[in-house]
Amino acid sequence: MISLRKKKDLGAEVFTSAMNDIMFFLMLFFIIISTLLNPSMIKVSLPNSQSSQNLHKKEINLTVTKDMGYFVNNTQVNYEGLEAELQKELTLHPEAIIMLRCDKELTIQDLVNVLSLGNKLNTKMVLATKK
Repeated sequence: MISLRKKKDLGAEVFTSAMNDIMFFLMLFFIIISTLLNPSMIKVSLPNSQSSQNLHKKEINLTVTKDMGYFVNNTQVNYEGLEAELQKELTLHPEAIIMLRCDKELTIQDLVNVLSLGNKLNTKMVLATKK
């Protein structure tokens, strides 16, 4: 007797051609979002450190570039107006700490001048480094 029925092999297939498009758009989305977190961050070469610590308090960013440019929360100020600008930020956020981002090419005297302002304002200053 001859079997007249055809054998049908059912196999599971997964079409992944649209997966490439989805992954590309997700990658593009995350790249754009990550650049928007700090869009106007001033670029400085931070000094190196063996250990690091993350802080989870309100921060006031104070950046000093290698050409002695002073930026408080990405707003450029001159050295004479730096103390007043920091005092204004500290009155808005009294519990905040000042995150000091100095270029590694600055002299120690430049760092001491900025740290003495923090001492005069009676606030905590933390020096940012890269690991």
